[in-house]
Parts: sequence; structure tokens; C-alpha cells
Amino acid sequence: MGIDSKIEWTEATWNPVTGCTKISAGCKNCYAERMAVRLQSMGQHNYRNGFKPTCHPRTLSLPLNWKKPQMIFVNSMSDLFHERISVDFILDVFDVMNQTPHHQYQILTKRAERLAALSKILPWRNNIWMGVTVEAADYKHRIDCLRQTTAHVKFLSLEPLLGDLGTLNLDGIDWVIVGGESGIGARPVEPEWVRNIRGECCSQNVAFFFKQWGGVNKKKNGRSLDGRTWDAMPPQALAFR
Repeated sequence: MGIDSKIEWTEATWNPVTGCTKISAGCKNCYAERMAVRLQSMGQHNYRNGFKPTCHPRTLSLPLNWKKPQMIFVNSMSDLFHERISVDFILDVFDVMNQTPHHQYQILTKRAERLAALSKILPWRNNIWMGVTVEAADYKHRIDCLRQTTAHVKFLSLEPLLGDLGTLNLDGIDWVIVGGESGIGARPVEPEWVRNIRGECCSQNVAFFFKQWGGVNKKKNGRSLDGRTWDAMPPQALAFR
């Protein structure tokens, strides 16, 4: 369950939870759901329930055995703050992250309200980054929920970007990732939406990372914006590396 990742902004994935349920517009063409169904058909044990939220206690210890420091995306195939994941299991995940300070962990959720509600009982070590997904302007309230946490690194994933987000308050935010949707049925992203976000990041001194234009053929469309790639990371990542 710990795999080298092709995601541009991380190095590895760790999935102590798999499966999820749709909660907002960005979930419509969920890549994780498609992958889970495929892995279930292949007989992969951890996907025996398909895309139903499932905890995997036996995978909790995996990062304890990874000696080389890595940037690890937690639950690329799920949402740690899904309502079906118990508080005790979330705390177990945090315990492992606290035991392995040589790794940097990146957690991403759309369940920002539950994140904010649980934040005070979570042990936020410096190596734990917390992010929320904001795919359209209707979900900008998730940023305020993220700000309520005491995570040491806070980031936004604006992917799949489905519309112009307008003015962004990035106070307390360390990093912004932007990307268009990819795969079959991908909804288009407009360059001006991306440029607007880049402008907000530049004016508020927040690291800006442009992941991809997406589309059915995301490799062909690439990830160049105005003649260059944008790969900024928060200062904490530079110190880690």
C-alpha cells in the first residue's frame, strides 16, 4: 500500500484507508473510484470492498519501515476525514506520522468541517501537512476551516479546477496546487482561472504549483503555463530536502 507516486507534488503514497463517497462537484469523475473498481476486479485484497470506505490496520506500520525520508501523500485513494472513519483510527494514523519525523506527510480532505472539529485533539507534528480541496468558488469556506486547525503547514489543492475562484484569502496558507481535470469526461479549465490564482499567490507570497492542464490526454496538454512550469513548494519542503 506504500507506492512510489507519479503525482508531481509528492514522492510516495500510503493508504491506510481506501474508498470514499462523493461529496461535491469535483468528485464527479473521481480517479480513485475508477482505479479501485479496476483493482477489485484484479483481486487486490485491499479493494475487496471496491470503493466502499475501508480501514486497513495492517498497513499502518508501513512508514515505520521506510528508512529513506520521503514526501508521502496520505490516502490518495480515500479521505482520512470521511465520516465513516473512526476518530480512533484517525488518531492511529497520526500516531504513525508522529513516530516517523524523517518523513513529510501530506493529507488532503474535502471534509473540512470534520477536520476543523477534530483538529484540537490531533497531534500536529511539524512533519504533517494539511490541505483541503477547493474545486469551485462554492467551496471556498473549506479554506476557513483549514485555517482553524493548528497544522504547521497548510495547503490548498485547487484540482480539478472547475471555475474562476475570484478573490482568495490566503492568510495562513503556505502552498497552493492547481490542476485541471484529467481522464474520460474531463471538464475543461480556462487559463484565466489559473492565472488569477497565480496572481493571488504572488501578491500574497504563497508558493504556487501548477500541476497540469488535464484533459483526456494530460501528457499531451502538459503543465506549462505562459511558457514555463511552476513548481514552487513551501519553505518547509525546501528545508526537508
